[in-house]
Amino acid sequence: MSGSVEIKHQALGSADLCASILAALPGWFGTPEAVAPHVETCDRSPCVVASNETGFVGLLNLRVHNPYAAEVWLMAVLPQFHRQGIGRALLQHAERSLSDGGVEYLQVKTLSSARVDEGYERTRAFYLAYGFRPLEELATLWDPQNPALMMVKSVPRSIA
Repeated sequence: MSGSVEIKHQALGSADLCASILAALPGWFGTPEAVAPHVETCDRSPCVVASNETGFVGLLNLRVHNPYAAEVWLMAVLPQFHRQGIGRALLQHAERSLSDGGVEYLQVKTLSSARVDEGYERTRAFYLAYGFRPLEELATLWDPQNPALMMVKSVPRSIA
């Protein structure tokens, strides 16, 4: 990771941060309908945030579904900081916390390759490189023009 990036847990109130980062990612979050639920969720639930000397550069929001499984509900990094290890650092921080809580599986949903999109091709490649594996295509989860791909990985166990 180039430069000094701090990763920390932020309990509540990340709505403004979320809105500003998503506004910089119109290829992924280009409509108010796509942004609003994420902004609301980031305001009322915990996030993992990344910052450097310029300010906040990324965030990750998790949903813990049950004692065994959690979901990356949102992960976003400002475009000028892509491919610098920030997404990986956000996931590693989140996984340490999940592992400490006994969570065994982590999932993420992203756009399926059934819809050609260069940005989401990079997103899927990132998750594959991190260890996520395709689990199921969900053709109508969002809408027929945006088929979802559910990916899953096991959460590494903490070593005491």
